[in-house]
Amino acid sequence: MSAAAASPDSRSNASAANGAGPLAGVKVLELGTLIAGPFAARFLGEFGAEVIKIEDPKGGDPLRKWRKLYPEAGGTSLWWAVQARNKKSVTVNLKAEEGKEIVRRLAKEADIVIENFRPGLLEKLGLGYDVLSKDNPGLVMVRLSGYGQTGPYRDRPGFGAIAESMGGLRHITGYPDLPPPRIGISIGDSIAALHGVIGAMMALHHRNMNGGSGQIVDVALYEAVFNMMESVVPEYGVYGMVRERTGASLPGIVPSNTYPCRDGSIVIGGNSDPIFKRLMMAIDRADLANDPQLAHNDGRVPRTAEIDGAIAAWLSTRTINEALDVLNAADVPVGRIYSVADMFADPQFAARQMIQQFRWQAPGEEEGEGVDIALPAVTPKLSATPGDTRWLGPALGEHTDEVLRTLGYDADHIARLREQHIV
Repeated sequence: MSAAAASPDSRSNASAANGAGPLAGVKVLELGTLIAGPFAARFLGEFGAEVIKIEDPKGGDPLRKWRKLYPEAGGTSLWWAVQARNKKSVTVNLKAEEGKEIVRRLAKEADIVIENFRPGLLEKLGLGYDVLSKDNPGLVMVRLSGYGQTGPYRDRPGFGAIAESMGGLRHITGYPDLPPPRIGISIGDSIAALHGVIGAMMALHHRNMNGGSGQIVDVALYEAVFNMMESVVPEYGVYGMVRERTGASLPGIVPSNTYPCRDGSIVIGGNSDPIFKRLMMAIDRADLANDPQLAHNDGRVPRTAEIDGAIAAWLSTRTINEALDVLNAADVPVGRIYSVADMFADPQFAARQMIQQFRWQAPGEEEGEGVDIALPAVTPKLSATPGDTRWLGPALGEHTDEVLRTLGYDADHIARLREQHIV
């Protein structure tokens, strides 16, 4: 069995027995590569939507070759196993007229089209919303791009890292005396993808429940990041305050910081009024716990250094485990900073079955060969219709024949399309 056809083994917690998922019957056409668009489509597929991913016959989605591969020499990305799970891979040459016709026919039957090309590219291909919605007025098109479909920057290339910078995230991340670092994952793309999913669900609800038509969901990556910026806009608008980098602390919310122990660091969130009091009592600082000036957050902010110093002094003689025991007993939010190795060993991850095992095989490997691969479980958890991993990321073009047959293409026609490099 190839990596494309890999299925959960007996150790997985697949929920197939619970039904096809809450999005069963929803058809999604994915026209995109790499992260933002494919992550949005992945999310829908995990909850039962049929996702048909269009890929270039010459190599497919570049993500297939990103980061660690299996086999390491010339294999497929392990990331691909999760990013493309539950999707059907169909190869189509979008520069060929017959290839465009395949996409138009698929879009005619789709509920949602997801794309993350530069604005205007689909229109140049004759696959814009104006064209696709003529035959399918109920179609919802999710368009993810760096700057959105309008505005003076619409034609610029815009990746997640640029969106994180323009949307304000980088400016407030890190320490004030150092350049802003990046978060270790593609957070801008992922935030945008989730906004795309939310928009698609709202548009489908409007179509199905309010008698509306289809519509475009226009997600700019920088705007999705900007939407996460909490109070920075009103603070600047009213007081002219520009929030700056503050390291590991949460500015204006005290105490909430990363603190060193004898053998590493922990994160403590003691910023609600009753939790602050419990925290101070736990670290033997009844004087601070009972100080009326510190009863509320606005009084604690001017004394941030004093409070953080008291916590740090108490932790300086304790190990992480010793500190966790005391603070957990006091019902104070606290935690160690996990590596992925910590996640694999943690009983909470295990109890919630958040890491699942599958069998991943490379093309050409025989039955019984391959490697065990761990993937994150589907989230969020729905009690009646949970999401599921039905199969791992498919081989390039694995489902081309199957999907084309559903459109009425016979074997001879498919063979001709393949000979002409259209699929």
